[in-house]
Formats: sequence, structure tokens, C-alpha cells
Amino acid sequence: MSHLLALDPLLSGHVSWSVFFVVVIKVVVAFAVLLVAVMLYIWAMRKVIADMQNRIGPNRAGPFGVLQTLADGIKLFFKEQSIPDSADRPVFRLAPYLSILPAFLLFCVVPIGASVSILGHQTYLQVVDLPMGALWILAMSGVGVYGVMLAGWSSGSKYPLLGSVRASAQLLSYEAAFGLSILGVLVLANTLSTHDIVAKQYGTSWHTIITDAYWPRTLVAFVIFLIAACAEVNHPPFDLVEAEQELVGGFNTEYTGIRFAIFFLAEFMNVITMSAIAVTLFLGGPSGPLIGSLSADSFVNTWVMPTFWFLVKLLALLFATVWVRASLPRMRYDRLMALGWKWLIEIAILWVLVTASVQVAKDEGWNVAVTAAGAFLIAIVAYGGLYAAMPKAGEQVEEFR
Repeated sequence: MSHLLALDPLLSGHVSWSVFFVVVIKVVVAFAVLLVAVMLYIWAMRKVIADMQNRIGPNRAGPFGVLQTLADGIKLFFKEQSIPDSADRPVFRLAPYLSILPAFLLFCVVPIGASVSILGHQTYLQVVDLPMGALWILAMSGVGVYGVMLAGWSSGSKYPLLGSVRASAQLLSYEAAFGLSILGVLVLANTLSTHDIVAKQYGTSWHTIITDAYWPRTLVAFVIFLIAACAEVNHPPFDLVEAEQELVGGFNTEYTGIRFAIFFLAEFMNVITMSAIAVTLFLGGPSGPLIGSLSADSFVNTWVMPTFWFLVKLLALLFATVWVRASLPRMRYDRLMALGWKWLIEIAILWVLVTASVQVAKDEGWNVAVTAAGAFLIAIVAYGGLYAAMPKAGEQVEEFR
């Protein structure tokens, strides 16, 4: 595992033209893989939901309808582009790209494998390994809302503006819980690099995978992360920014053609990216059993198996997002805010304290079981006191009157 904790060997020496081409190849391949992944995810989502609702789903364009998403994208590409007379035209045109760019930049720090050889250079199977990768995740998750906000504001219409205001309020409500859920992982890993976080969970047998992965020790934080991530990317049941019952279409009401398609693409790309981040932080990324009959440096064990295990974990989370989309109705807005402010933030803070207490107990040689039980009990009592002090919904209404 020690070789995994080193800096990316591609950038450790002289940067030549071949090194530059390797970087370009990784960027282009990552973007192409994301685009194809979005197309397949939308197709799979429609087919799975159709099966759950006893329907057929897409079955005309391509085998089993697999090219239906591509056909929809081509149709939108050739549709007429319209801009409202009251719109701020430069910002109106820029907003879709500000929405999709953070989704791709988030994926750039996701490690899909260990060290591989490309054009004769050893490099990590990820676009870039930033030393502050965890901070990059928080930054890009916050920047993503600007595309939505600017789209609603620049449209010059009230319904898109209301959708963008909802988006900013929803992001602020869940960004804190999103960041706090990651802190437990950072305490355990003692690093901000996503590659190092994966390396410290790296295992090649089922026993090491279960014992070294962070999700058993951060199970509560893992659940909070998934809920907050769904709210961050406007995934049902948190898709209040585009609630067609109240806002026609939300922030993208005035968008048509390819600009609307970019917003559509960004939404599902964000779902894939956030699922990949969850796999990286909590589930060990590409960690998984290798083929023991082959050498550790063989093509299968360096390229195929790590990528296979990463995709298995990613597909499991993506199927869960489809299941949630098909099962849960859209939340009421006041309940959405209450979930973020009254539950997730408080539980996330207390769980960070529990995780830190257990880590300190390990470092100092204390009894870990007693420390964990005591910290957990204190956290429950503390949350009970906080919840008892919170004003209830009826009290808030009476006070308002």
C-alpha cells in the first residue's frame, strides 16, 4: 500500500510533451466517460422505473431503447434557441456552462484505480490528485449553485427567479451537513487527498475491505452524506427548485434547445459524480479482491479489477438513487428545511465529536469500546436536549401570528 501513498509519479519529474499528452488523454477520457455514463444512467433509470411501474419504457431507439437518450439530445441540439427580451443575455448564455463545469471538475479528483502505465509513464488512474482534494469537493459542490442562481436571475421572469432563490436556500441548508459528514472521514484518514483516503482503505481481501473501509465507523455520516448530496444535486425528493406544480419548470423555464439539455445533463452528471465521491470517501473506491493467480502488476490486477470494483460500488449507489426517485414523493418545503436545520446539522456535528473521541482513544491507548459507548451516549443526550429546546411547528405559527 505504501506506493499508493506517494505523489503522482507523472508529475514528480520533468514535465515533457509526452507528460502533457497523458494529462490531455486523461481529461478527454474522463469527460467522454461521464457523457456516456449520463446517457446510460438516464436510460437505465427510465427502464428501472418502468419495470417498477409495470411499464415497458424506452424500446424503440437502439437495442432495448439504449439510444433513446442520445436521440433526445440530438433533437434538443437542433431545436431553436430562444432568449427572452427581458433577459440578461451574456449571463443567460453563461449559466448552463457554470452548472455543468463543477460536476466535471468534481469527478477529476475521483481515483478509479492505482498506479498504471500510459504512454510509458506511471500515473494514477484519476485526472488529478490534489493535496486538498476534500476541500475541492466542498468548493465545487458550492459553486454548482451559481449556474442555477444566475439562470433564474438572468431570465427576467418571476418563476425562474423563485426557483433560483429556492436553490440558494436549499444549498445553504444542506451544505453545512454535507461538509460535516466528510469531517469524520478526514479525521480517520488524516489527509485531504482523495487518493490517500482511498489508499488507507485499500484492501485485496474481503476481510481487509470490511475492516479497513470507513463506512462501518462512519455509518451515520455516510447516511447524512447521501441525504445531503441528494439535496445538493436537486435529486428527488429534494427537487423543489424545479417543482412544476408551483414554478412551471423552475430556474430553467425560459431555456430551450441545447441550453436546456446542458442543465438536464448537469443534473444527472452531478448524481453520478456525487455517487462516485461517496464511493471514494466511504467505500474504499477501487478497493476489492484481486485475481490471486495473476501477479499484482498484471494488466488485469492493475487496470481491470480496480475499475470493476469501483463500477460495482458506483452502480449500487446509482440504483439506490433510482429507487429513491421512483419511491418517494417530493417533500414539502418547510419539511425540507426542517430536515436540514433541525436534524442533519446537529446529528452531523455530534457524530464528528464521536468519531474524534474514538480516534483520540486509539491514539492515546484508551479503552476504545468504553470511549465509543460513552461518546455515543453523550451525543444522544445532547441531541435530546437540543431537540427539546427547538420550537415546534405549531409554536412558530402562533408566534408569527
